[in-house]
Amino acid sequence: MNTLRVGLRCDAGPQRGVGHLVRCLALGEEFLRRGARVEVFGTVAGVGWAADQLAARGIPLHPGPQTPDELVEAARRRELDVLVLDSYELDPAGAGAVRAAGVLTLAIVDGDTRGQDADLYLDQNFGTDLVVPARRLLAGSGYALLRGEVLAARPAAARSAMPVEPPTVLAFFGGTDAAGAAPVLTEVLLSTGRPMVLTVVAGRPDLAARLARLTPAPGQTLEVVPPTGELPALIAAADLVVSAAGTSTWELCCLGAPSALVCVVDNQRDSYRRVVAAGLAAGLGELADLLADPTAATHTLDDLLTSGVRRAALSERAWSAIDGQGRARVVNAVLDTLHRPAEQVC
Repeated sequence: MNTLRVGLRCDAGPQRGVGHLVRCLALGEEFLRRGARVEVFGTVAGVGWAADQLAARGIPLHPGPQTPDELVEAARRRELDVLVLDSYELDPAGAGAVRAAGVLTLAIVDGDTRGQDADLYLDQNFGTDLVVPARRLLAGSGYALLRGEVLAARPAAARSAMPVEPPTVLAFFGGTDAAGAAPVLTEVLLSTGRPMVLTVVAGRPDLAARLARLTPAPGQTLEVVPPTGELPALIAAADLVVSAAGTSTWELCCLGAPSALVCVVDNQRDSYRRVVAAGLAAGLGELADLLADPTAATHTLDDLLTSGVRRAALSERAWSAIDGQGRARVVNAVLDTLHRPAEQVC
């Protein structure tokens, strides 16, 4: 039997962030576990942590084709059986061109196909209402793509309501924190005046410099760290996590972390509202609104810092919502589609 050849087309960088790469890596890990050959096509620049993630898995990185013709040429040159497209920037016609060339195409999307014509669409967002042709949609958090480090750190049960004093708090906002949320949310956390052991991941040196100028109140400690591959362990050890409402939301849920989320960019808004409405995390609002008036967010964080019962309730709902099997379900669907007779493919 020939080795399955899988390409992952995604980019990562200081402004793009690393979310697309992280979820592609999770999918790539599952394909590797099944014996496939996996390659990434794209740009990974200015984000050392992301490049290290690729190197640690032995996944080669090739330049990212941009146009539909370039995508087809790369797929043929590398003899790909499957091409995964995870980008908001590529020409939407690329998916259909690759599909027409006989390569199974999986488009990872967030509520909008952008007009792509793919064999399969994956929208891992909670409660998504994406509409695509029958048998081509993998929808909902049951398909959440999670890295091996996250799955290894998943606890056997949700957190208990044990009181802790002071609570350990972790704050991080994506691999690069392109929106500059860390200093804003750190100030809000410290302004509660509650005792805490706070660790903040600074996505960029300029953010680390701003964080270093903040002064904790008595009973509060603040440690600023750079982006790290040990994030799942930090999440698992924290009594409360404050984060952006991006792809890391599913990691937080899988780990049963009591979390408070902030919406930092427009394309997070729908997922943020659904997750908060379902009680999987507390909502702190949108970053722009926090800059104008942090009062409501301060009250929410004060409540979470002082209520082990509320933290435990968030943990239970989050842990129950994500079982960590999403990437296996996606690969199963890809393999099923590959082996489906051509006349059954819509």
